[in-house]
Amino acid sequence: MTTEIQNIQWFPGHMAKTRRLIKESLPLIDAVAEILDARIPLSSRNPEILQLTNRKPRIILLNKCDMAAEHATRKWIEYYKKQGITALPVDCKTGKGLDRFLSAVKELLRDKLKAYQAKGVKNKKLRIMVLGIPNSGKSSFINRMNKNKGAKVENRPGVTRSNQWYTIDKTVEMLDTPGVLWPKFEDPVVGQRLAFTGAVRDSIIDIETLALELLGILSSQYKNELCGRYGLSEDAAGTPDEWLKAIGRKRGNLIPGGEVDTERTAVMLMEEFRGGKIGRITLELP
Repeated sequence: MTTEIQNIQWFPGHMAKTRRLIKESLPLIDAVAEILDARIPLSSRNPEILQLTNRKPRIILLNKCDMAAEHATRKWIEYYKKQGITALPVDCKTGKGLDRFLSAVKELLRDKLKAYQAKGVKNKKLRIMVLGIPNSGKSSFINRMNKNKGAKVENRPGVTRSNQWYTIDKTVEMLDTPGVLWPKFEDPVVGQRLAFTGAVRDSIIDIETLALELLGILSSQYKNELCGRYGLSEDAAGTPDEWLKAIGRKRGNLIPGGEVDTERTAVMLMEEFRGGKIGRITLELP
């Protein structure tokens, strides 16, 4: 699995275009709002962002916080705080935590606001570029902040394909950008975790292999959640393959002859993990 992910190149033409659009838009913006998946803050962060944005001031939104382990999210917030970066736990679909965003932006850019006031500049809007990898929640975020008037939302990577401006209130505008990944996953674990959360397309990855990799992690780090979701005892299985079959039997995913339909079970497992149904799970710590 990890080798399979490592060999995939994620750089279709529209992502190359996105990099160019980001660079062209830099003179127009004051700060960056970077949306990360709270379950995988490291792996869901494009390592090129600092270079692409020329180190503009930024706020980090730890999206899908209700799917992530609370203690882990607190550690990530503290981690960014030590770097002088504000990180907000949010859920862009429900709007949880987004009420703090505008005040955080104005605090981040208070020196710029004071400079405008000193020059007598009125009605000057702060402009924020929203960045994140595909399926990170950018469109849901924009829609929430824009009172559901704006961006197209689908649970599918690569829906937003062009830069779009949105007026959020009298003082803030946002620039939405297509999700941009990077040319190659140097660390196969990064590709694996992005595949777990659905940030890359399932059609190019064997779903059963992916489910087995995930079960290897969950059965060692989140066994209580796994057993609770599928009604299994903690000694129900040992290897990931045994866990997959035990889950399939519990759910009645059988084929003629009584064997477990492992592919169907794998698809179900990945859907339930991505939907937060197995429990609040974080796969990375600072």
